[in-house]
Amino acid sequence: MTVPSSSPEATLIDGRAISEEILAGIKSAVESSSIIPGLAVVLVGSDPASSVYVRNKSARAKDCGFQSYQVNLPPDTGEYELISVISELNSDASVHGILVQLPLPPHIDQKKVIEAIDPEKDVDGFHYVNAGKLAVGDSDGAFIPCTPLGVMVLLKRAIGSNLSGKHAVVVGRSNIVGKPVAALLLAENCSVSIVHSKTIAPESICRHADIVIAAVGVPRLVTADWVKAGAVVIDVGINRVIDDSGKSQLVGDVDFECVRQTAAAITPVPGGVGPMTIAMLLRNTLDSAIRTGARAAQSSGSPS
Repeated sequence: MTVPSSSPEATLIDGRAISEEILAGIKSAVESSSIIPGLAVVLVGSDPASSVYVRNKSARAKDCGFQSYQVNLPPDTGEYELISVISELNSDASVHGILVQLPLPPHIDQKKVIEAIDPEKDVDGFHYVNAGKLAVGDSDGAFIPCTPLGVMVLLKRAIGSNLSGKHAVVVGRSNIVGKPVAALLLAENCSVSIVHSKTIAPESICRHADIVIAAVGVPRLVTADWVKAGAVVIDVGINRVIDDSGKSQLVGDVDFECVRQTAAAITPVPGGVGPMTIAMLLRNTLDSAIRTGARAAQSSGSPS
């Protein structure tokens, strides 16, 4: 889908529909091959939101023909015990992807846990090896974090495959979304600006952007006066707020109703970037399984 340079009301970028299309392709690829990708999801504790995410990931993995492993650990699990579980999964040849659901309890060092995952099974793309490859432009040899990868798929569906020369502004500088999506945009030859909590007048920078990626975790931060006519807006934020009637609702980092009158295309919340994250997780896991098979064939001298 190529969007016009301006529009009276933004085209909605339907992340649910696009993710279902991708998942159908993954399922077809698994059914037509001898590969059975294995995804292990590790959950420490019983945080309600994390539990829902883990169940959804495991269910979609099974739907696509994956071998799904769900490891549930009590909230008082020690750091050493968790790393031991990861070590066992690293050694399990049937597991091609390992995901530790974040956040972890405060007594566990998150960085140590991420670094304990074999980079070849780090389908979340958080290990320093994968982050480093992305930073130096070796994205073909890295696992890319799932949400930024989903953002790029949505962008290309909206604009087309050629992003060269576009001015992109990323609102937020997290290691999970902001920094990796900026690296991916650079790899596509965009001119990239990052604005954050210490940026002076971020709205004036955003107003010049062809692409705005909002990933800062502040409800409805990006308003219509931040966005130039015809820009494409990708809203990564998921924030729970209480509306005027006292009901809880999910909103993004973008003031959707006002920005859709200015932008050429925009992702809704929910139904935009969120569904893409699971689709990209399963795509990374399938890629890991394929790479594993190719390495095994190469080591045995058989054709891959």
